[in-house]
This record gives sequence, structure tokens and C-alpha cells, in this order.
Amino acid sequence: MMKTKDNVKHLPQKRYFLEGYLIEVLKIAVTGQGLLDRAEMNEGLCTLFIQHTSASLLIQENFDPSARADLERWLNRLVPENDNLYTHTLEGPDDMPAHIKSSLTATSISVPVLGGNLGLGTWQGIFLWEHRHQPGNRKVILHLI
Repeated sequence: MMKTKDNVKHLPQKRYFLEGYLIEVLKIAVTGQGLLDRAEMNEGLCTLFIQHTSASLLIQENFDPSARADLERWLNRLVPENDNLYTHTLEGPDDMPAHIKSSLTATSISVPVLGGNLGLGTWQGIFLWEHRHQPGNRKVILHLI
């Protein structure tokens, strides 16, 4: 941990490797909570960034998985596979739609740290939204300030 001239605590960023479809990044947030505890951070900002162009991050309802399933179906209808407009098809019919979906959603999110806890609402969870049919390892950077 470093302190700036303004006495602001900065933690080194952590990188996490994830696999799977719609993986809950909340596990990272819990790890982030551990970082918050070690940093004795009472207030600040937690930023998550995914280093990929075919997946995204979102804060969404964490109680009923049908909300995320509905989002998935809606986005698939908005950005269909096998569209004749696509020329970037070398990696398969889901590749270009995954890039479009990623550009329409978020590759980074920030959550305030309040009272030493991540400031998520009661029904909010942080999720990795995979846009490919066969996801690979995903790299997510967590940064606390």
C-alpha cells in the first residue's frame, strides 16, 4: 500500500482469472472486501475492468436469475448471429456479435466503498457477462483507491 502526498491510500491492483458463463464476479468483490479489510479502507472506490472484447461486466439483480436470462435473450435478439453485414467471422458466428454486445455493455464498473463495505444495493450483484458460446479464461483487474 502506498500513500500519496494527500495521504490517500492506494492499493496495488489485483488480477483475477475466471472461467465460465455468467460467472458471478461477486467472488472477486468478496476478495475485494478482504483487500478493503487489509487496507483498513473505510471509504473509497473499487473498480473492476475486464481485459476482453467479447465479454462484459454488469451490476444486476442477484436474487432471481431469470432477470439475467431475460437480458441475455433480449441482447441476443438485438444482436443476432449470422447477420450478412458481419465480415469478422473467422472465429465463428458468435464472434462478431460478442464484440458488438461488449461494446454496447460495460467493460469496467466502479462501486463505492462505504463504511468499509462495497456499496452494492440489497439485490445487486456484480457479474461477468460472457458473450461467446465457448468462453475462455477471462482476466479481470480489481483496483481499490
